[in-house]
Amino acid sequence: MKEGLKIGARAEQRLKVEERHSVRALFAQEGAFPAMPAVFATAYMTGLMEWACVEVIRPFYADGEDSLGIHVDFSHVAPTLPGQVVTVTAELTGIEGRKFDFRVSAHDGIDLIGEGRHQRALIDTTKFANRLAAKGAAAGLEG
Repeated sequence: MKEGLKIGARAEQRLKVEERHSVRALFAQEGAFPAMPAVFATAYMTGLMEWACVEVIRPFYADGEDSLGIHVDFSHVAPTLPGQVVTVTAELTGIEGRKFDFRVSAHDGIDLIGEGRHQRALIDTTKFANRLAAKGAAAGLEG
């Protein structure tokens, strides 16, 4: 990891919600939620929150580094309709070795729709790829 990352570093991520980001569209091919309302899915909110956290630390990755989410603790307290824009703010609140803690919040221009904490771990991409290959072989997924 490159030098310079400080507690308090922040990033924002924005997304204009479309029908494809709705609960109803989630696992649509499997028929999971056909009767649910067309509102922003918690799964997409979580992904957007993770993305904002990545943007805080990405400029400090050394070659061959990336990060993976290892813990999420988010609320989702208000609905957002397709056509609204969700803005997520992520703030780095802690660094412990290769682990990074964040406070995140999401707003749709009218309501705070979610907030919570997220933790990411820095990985060596080559080592991680080797670990995945070994797991794939153990699961009979090679080739």
